[in-house]
Amino acid sequence: MNNPINILFDMETGDPDDVVTLCFLMSHPKVKLRAVTVTPGSNAQIGIVRHLLKRMNFEHIPVGSWKIGYEKRCVSGFHYQWLGEIADSSPDDEGYKIIHQTLIQYPDLTILTGAPLKNFGQLDETIPIKRWVAQGGFAGDNVVPVENRLPKFDGKIVCPTYNFNGAPNEAQKMLFECDIEERYLVSKNVCHGMVYDAEFEQKMEAVKHKSEGLNLIYQGMHQYLLNHPLGKKFHDPLAACVAIDKNICEFREVEIYRQKGQWGANLKEGTNTFITVSVDTKKFINVFTDFQN
Repeated sequence: MNNPINILFDMETGDPDDVVTLCFLMSHPKVKLRAVTVTPGSNAQIGIVRHLLKRMNFEHIPVGSWKIGYEKRCVSGFHYQWLGEIADSSPDDEGYKIIHQTLIQYPDLTILTGAPLKNFGQLDETIPIKRWVAQGGFAGDNVVPVENRLPKFDGKIVCPTYNFNGAPNEAQKMLFECDIEERYLVSKNVCHGMVYDAEFEQKMEAVKHKSEGLNLIYQGMHQYLLNHPLGKKFHDPLAACVAIDKNICEFREVEIYRQKGQWGANLKEGTNTFITVSVDTKKFINVFTDFQN
């Protein structure tokens, strides 16, 4: 893709990698961030998002909430340790309305999801969606070649996956009912192998000067590593990089299914649903840090 990609990012704030992804999307020259929706969308969460949008000169970006005025804050302490004291704020509208408006304005929009899919519950399923890149789903031994299996998931065919189980009806709607041209699922068995650790930090230190977004990410993750030296699984940043260049992962076309709270996939042609079976770590890091093109 030569032209910047129009992206709507659906996120939460339970751990660092969603906000890291937001910083990444606002900075990368191959991305045009068009809107943000938040689950559940408390005023504390919206405050974090608006703080970063303002800091990166993206105040014009509309922000939606699944449940406006949600009582629990739903923001981890890490975010305030990283970014400082931040005032609560309110969204522009309900999330599904923001999604609808953005799809109408940008028909080629890529929807990137890193949260339970609550914001898609009331979305009109007849509105065409060009591409959906989701952090979620699971590909088991029946899909993933032996050489690509992570030991943690070896022997499994199905597995719970947080983002889909957090809103299973909405997930099935996006998988089977909505008019989506292409679905790319960055599966649990692949993203658990992508970790921001001390080695990754060394690479980031060399490129943090390229953009304010990279510098913010470096600062936040440096603080995170001080308390968690083994690192942080980089679920959502991997999905964001797939949205930019899907060739960083190997995919198989599948049909997704849910079985007693667990998710699986069977190889099947003609579904336009593709799930990751491997990732090229070097390509991922190149996309994540390549801010010169």
